[in-house]
Amino acid sequence: MKIIRLSSGIILRQLHAPDAPDIFQAIDTQRTYLGRWLPFVESTRALADSEAYVRSVEEGSEPVFTIRVDGAFAGLVGFRNTDLKHLSTEIGYWLREEFQHRGIMTGAVSRLIDFAFEELGVERVTIRCAVGNERSRNIPRRLGFSFEGVERNGELLAGGVFTDLEVYGYRRYGQV
Repeated sequence: MKIIRLSSGIILRQLHAPDAPDIFQAIDTQRTYLGRWLPFVESTRALADSEAYVRSVEEGSEPVFTIRVDGAFAGLVGFRNTDLKHLSTEIGYWLREEFQHRGIMTGAVSRLIDFAFEELGVERVTIRCAVGNERSRNIPRRLGFSFEGVERNGELLAGGVFTDLEVYGYRRYGQV
């Protein structure tokens, strides 16, 4: 199991089956906060839903990591939509409300950018954030990603409402 140390007390640990209860508990206790921007919150209604998600990640080829702060589950960060033919991937992430404003996610995404280039062998990383999700969009801005544009109706949120997505890109040797 892959472990990446971010700082004293903060680690990224590759997702595995025993993490499902922590994921479900975080979603279940922060439905309003997380559900505003994350479409999967509405469909995560039981521990079995989180267990199924973890199994799908374990069976797939795209690494996803739990974020642990002094052992406590803080959130998830990982890869999605990886296209090795075109040497690109996307990083997705979410963080429990009480762990916000500490630089944790910026540090985690920064390390995953290095992981993407060095271990996945990609040349390009993207991040897509809902228009209006300031906390999420500040991360690629802080890390030197280039704003590439807006994907109209890019994601279907709870209640059947579409949101536009801001798309940010980063290349191995500088901005896109």
